[in-house]
Amino acid sequence: MAVIPFKVTACLILFTFTNLPLLSSLNTDGLALLALKAAITTDPTDTLASWSETDPTPCHWHGITCINDRVTSLSLPDKNFTGYIPFELGLLGSLAQLTLSRNNFSKSIPSHLFNATTLRFLDLSHNSLSGPIPANIVSLEALTHLDLSSNCLNGSLPASLNKLKSLTGTLNLSYNSFSGEIPGSYGFFPVMVSLDLRHNNLSGKVPLSGSLVNQGPTAFAGNPSLCGFPLQTACPEAVNITVSDNPENPKDPNPVLFPGSVGKVKVKTGSVAVPLISGFSVVIGVVTVSVWLYRKKRRADEGKMGKEEKIDKGDNNEEEQKGKFVVMDEGFNLELEDLLRASAYVVGKSRSGIVYKVVVGGGGSGTAMPTVVAVRRLSEGDATWKLKEFESEVEAIERVHHPNIARLRAYYFAHDEKLLVSDFIRNGSLYSALHVSISNVDESPHGVEIVAGGPSNTLPVLSWTARLKIAQGTARGLMYIHEHSPRKYVHGNIKSTKILLDDELQPYISSFGLTRLVWNSSKFTTSASKKQYLNQTISSAMGLKISAPSNIYLAPEARVSGSKFSQKCDVYSFGIVLMELLTGRLPGAGSENDGEGLESLVRKVFQEERPLSEIIDPALLSEVHAKKQVIAVFHISLNCTELDPELRPRMRTVSESLDRIKLH
Repeated sequence: MAVIPFKVTACLILFTFTNLPLLSSLNTDGLALLALKAAITTDPTDTLASWSETDPTPCHWHGITCINDRVTSLSLPDKNFTGYIPFELGLLGSLAQLTLSRNNFSKSIPSHLFNATTLRFLDLSHNSLSGPIPANIVSLEALTHLDLSSNCLNGSLPASLNKLKSLTGTLNLSYNSFSGEIPGSYGFFPVMVSLDLRHNNLSGKVPLSGSLVNQGPTAFAGNPSLCGFPLQTACPEAVNITVSDNPENPKDPNPVLFPGSVGKVKVKTGSVAVPLISGFSVVIGVVTVSVWLYRKKRRADEGKMGKEEKIDKGDNNEEEQKGKFVVMDEGFNLELEDLLRASAYVVGKSRSGIVYKVVVGGGGSGTAMPTVVAVRRLSEGDATWKLKEFESEVEAIERVHHPNIARLRAYYFAHDEKLLVSDFIRNGSLYSALHVSISNVDESPHGVEIVAGGPSNTLPVLSWTARLKIAQGTARGLMYIHEHSPRKYVHGNIKSTKILLDDELQPYISSFGLTRLVWNSSKFTTSASKKQYLNQTISSAMGLKISAPSNIYLAPEARVSGSKFSQKCDVYSFGIVLMELLTGRLPGAGSENDGEGLESLVRKVFQEERPLSEIIDPALLSEVHAKKQVIAVFHISLNCTELDPELRPRMRTVSESLDRIKLH
């Protein structure tokens, strides 16, 4: 018996199932959509009343968006539909977005749905869909966002999902009935993917591989049979990691978090050199360092606050060859050996160095909560520092205290190793919140929870209130940097990845002073190093990269070789961040920005008096009460990004203008 191809079969069924005359003028996209209308048994709000077979095109139907008379978006969330999802939707050859969330669709997900290979955004969450995930979902090579949460799906998690190479947003499979183990292949998802596997029937050990290492415990919560890090439930076969009995001949030597610490410890009040005995094991991205360190404590000389530990490098007595650990904040109680004993996770990497999330304590049976800090290991860059010069720069950074600036707590200096210890801000960066967030938030138990864990956090879509708060707080912090000292400090690298968010979405400017510490100058010493810096990327522990080109944020006058950073350069960069907040778009040239930079696109829309809806983040369109406020912030961003730096306002003016915008 001959097999009839899917498209032919689908068309035959369309004509039969929808009872249409063969001479209907409705195009094929319209016929596929009418199959959905026929599959819906309850439409309490008559949402689909406008869907008529007598129309030549479905492009004016409710919930439909078209480009060149082809359906590119089908969005019908929260309509209280009952029925099922027909396979004919797979005939929509240009469909990029499919959102049918918060309805009551039942039966299984039809495998032919994934013949719509142009899909980039798929949200079928909060329905009653059952059965397994069809295996051919991997044909959606352009898919960036997948949300199947809060259904009745079952079976095992498809190991092949890692073949969705474009996935960079959300992968939410929570609140279903999936069983079995978490595939180790999920570690190959990019670090920016927000993975959510909560409340299923998963079992076994959480794989410690790739980007899974960066996930917080919330991503796996509600699976009673899951065990292992980062959950509190130990696996039955788990054993404690112990130190090699023969430190002179370790079986598996590995690099430690602080390479400069390997050697002898010089006890400050005596002349006996005590060997530093360390055993360490590396499990993918998790580094556990055990150190026995005997040393005596004394107060810093001449009333100078801080605790110091000097580590000799052989017999060289020069200060540059010694390690020095200095605590700069009186309330910071950690010492170097505490950090050496801690677990460290790589959460970011750039040209300025590697950032670790370091968890100290809280691993035993006691009730004490662990202390979490961020440790940045500086790259050498073009810098050649003497200890006193480095101390002077770091102390200047530490004196800049503001509620919207990430606080420096301690530092470590050695000839070949330089570390900065600061507060760990739990909810990642503004970049993640804007470009790696999920699209629906619910305050019910099935809703989205803000979690910790670095750049792969799951965050709700930012409301206008949250965005304005972030803009105002960041402006105050940057204004403080500019006005704190007569030296006219400059941040030099303002962008969305440098604005961190806490549990209350309060913004913190990070990386202040890094430009000078890495490059040892307020300007780049060579055009090559400048080019390197402008094209930096942020990477995960496994080398998976998020492109974050700094030259998009850089003021035009600062892109010239040999030019200096000025405070007006920071103002320009902040203006780009404002546009990013308002549009939800990446700032670089790309298809979503009509092939030009975000600043050029926004300026063109205002000059040509085109509708604001063309550029505003779709998530803000429903907040019509905020239209005047949004327009006001757009005008501030345009002022900040003037080509002539003399026409740009000072940060004080920018901050005061934003603070005058009041929420109603």
